[in-house]
Amino acid sequence: MDVVEKALEFEQTKLRSLTTSDRVKISRQAKSLILELNQIYKRKKDEKIMDIMKRLTAIKQKVEKRLKGRPLNEAY
Repeated sequence: MDVVEKALEFEQTKLRSLTTSDRVKISRQAKSLILELNQIYKRKKDEKIMDIMKRLTAIKQKVEKRLKGRPLNEAY
């Protein structure tokens, strides 16, 4: 399967009611897809690939934000 197809399929995954291990797996999978797409982008300079990488990065950041949790010194 092509990397772009994998990335588009990954975007369609549901991010509801995930366990911590699921979040870690999703974060790692997103990172590997982004790195693979980056290698393609370096050669082709296709803006569509850059858009996919941006969307995957947003998903990855959202998942990692949930993994890290709320800071302890945050005011209520």
